[in-house]
Amino acid sequence: MTSASPPSRQRLGVNIDHVATVRNARGAAWPDPLRAALLAEAAGADGITAHLREDRRHIRDADIEALMAGIGIPLNFECAATAEMQAIALRLKPHAICLVPEKREERTTEGGLDVAGDEARLAAYIAPLRDAGCRVSMFISHDPRQIEASARIGAAVVELHTGLYSELHADGHLAEAEAELDALRNGAALAYSLGLEVHAGHGLTYENVAPVAAMPEVKELNIGHFLIGEAIYLGLGPAIEEMRRRMDEARG
Repeated sequence: MTSASPPSRQRLGVNIDHVATVRNARGAAWPDPLRAALLAEAAGADGITAHLREDRRHIRDADIEALMAGIGIPLNFECAATAEMQAIALRLKPHAICLVPEKREERTTEGGLDVAGDEARLAAYIAPLRDAGCRVSMFISHDPRQIEASARIGAAVVELHTGLYSELHADGHLAEAEAELDALRNGAALAYSLGLEVHAGHGLTYENVAPVAAMPEVKELNIGHFLIGEAIYLGLGPAIEEMRRRMDEARG
């Protein structure tokens, strides 16, 4: 089942993980991720994303509690599909839960979740989250197998991993980047046709965001590391406002 037409205005979710990375580097109480989230909200962000990793390398449990209590826009709670994270999500009931693959040795999330290879477990895992009223998202590649499996298990949303496209674009491999964009476009269209809400994110910058923002099926972009980096130069509010401007321009 699909709606009558693809969404128009695109939402911007701001990931504030790396505010916590800077805080934790000194073991201090600042910079405060909640303060960053409130600045993002004031600058026009439509949601806040925070990834509570198993090793707590950036966001910590107290940060999630503070965000749930302090922000007025939806929280997208990223986590691995573990029993510990399920229990936290069921206790706090955030607006959305995005399941991501997680490895201790990785610097950042390196790829999409293998929904097709773990379909039965993930279907059982997300059922109580859905029953609790949370929107469950799968962070996946554009592989049709993963998109179709996400629809079968009852996910509400898929977030397409744009990391490879972003890397190819940054390295100047423009033909390969365009081929990856085509695959992302096809994935977004397939997901939308299956009744899934489509999001995208990972590695997006001012320079590469426009073609992804222009995909009519993509309702939300989630962007973090680049915006926190730009905030060093511009301030967080202006950095977000410029991303919002470029998204809206690409949307036409």
